[in-house]
Amino acid sequence: MLRSSFLFKMPYRTKLDLPLNLQEILPEHAQEIFVKSFNSAWEEYVRNSDHPDATSKEEIAFRIAWSAVKKKYKKDKRTGRWIEKN
Repeated sequence: MLRSSFLFKMPYRTKLDLPLNLQEILPEHAQEIFVKSFNSAWEEYVRNSDHPDATSKEEIAFRIAWSAVKKKYKKDKRTGRWIEKN
């Protein structure tokens, strides 16, 4: 029972819950996009999946979150930081 209730909680309550490397390279707005997209994907995948592997769910949620960030931001090749697209 504890496991299933854990799975339905969003992994990131705020952008401060993101891994430090993401906090360092993503601007605040991109972090917000990442958190919202990741949590939405995680919740949707958990509800609609019989697959018991949380790693796969996390991988899918990460891919979706990065895709959402990449719609508005691009990586600066020189600095490695993400900047807003023009």
